[in-house]
Amino acid sequence: MDGVGAVIALLPPRPAEIALLGAHCDDIPIGMGATLLSLTRDHPDMRVRALVLSGAGTEREEEERAALTAFCAGRTPELTVLDVPDGRAPAHWDRIKTAVAEFRRAGEPDLVFAPQPGDAHQDHRTLAELVPTEFRDHLILGYEILKAEVDTPAPTVFHPVDAELVQRKSELLHRHYPSQTGRDWFDETAFLASARIRGVQCRTEYAEAFVVDKAVIRWEKQ
Repeated sequence: MDGVGAVIALLPPRPAEIALLGAHCDDIPIGMGATLLSLTRDHPDMRVRALVLSGAGTEREEEERAALTAFCAGRTPELTVLDVPDGRAPAHWDRIKTAVAEFRRAGEPDLVFAPQPGDAHQDHRTLAELVPTEFRDHLILGYEILKAEVDTPAPTVFHPVDAELVQRKSELLHRHYPSQTGRDWFDETAFLASARIRGVQCRTEYAEAFVVDKAVIRWEKQ
C-alpha cells in the first residue's frame, strides 16, 4: 500500500481544524470521544469535519448527527455519512477511496483521527489502510475500539483526560446511541476500564490511546 505513514510539522498550539473518520456511526465517539470533548472545549473556534462510511438514511445517521454535536460542545460538525453496507467495506474499496480523497481535498486539518491499522474488523481496517494514502502529510492518530476480537493494540500516543470527561463520554454514548445499548461491548464499565488502563500506562488516572505508524518532526527556528 502506497503512502503509509504520516509526515508532520510541529503542531500548532491551537489546532484550527481536525478531521475524523469512522467506518460506522459511533466508532468516532467510542474511539476518541473524551479527546473530542477536550479539544472542542479548549478550542471552541476549531473546525471539525467528519466522514462516516455507513448508516446514511437510517436511524444510525440520526444518532450520529446528534451525538457528534453533543461531543463537539453543542456545535454541529461538518458530517458526511455514506451508505456503504455494514461489514462489506472491502467490496466497496473504490468508492471509499474516492470518498476519502474528496474529504481530504475539502480541508487542511492539523490532526486526523481514524481507526487504528491493526483493527480486526474488516470495515475499520479498510478505512485505516486508505486514510494515509490521501492524508500523506498529516499526523494520523489511530483510535482503538474495544470489541470481542482480540485486536487491542500497543498504542504509541496517549492523551490524558480527566474523570469528568470519561464519565461524560460514557453518558453521551448511552444517551445518543440507543440502538447499541443491548450489545455486550457497549457498557459503561468497559468504557471506563479501557480509559483507566490507558491512564495507568501513561501515569495518570484516565487516558485515551492512539497508534501512530510514522511521524516526522521538523523543529521550528526561534
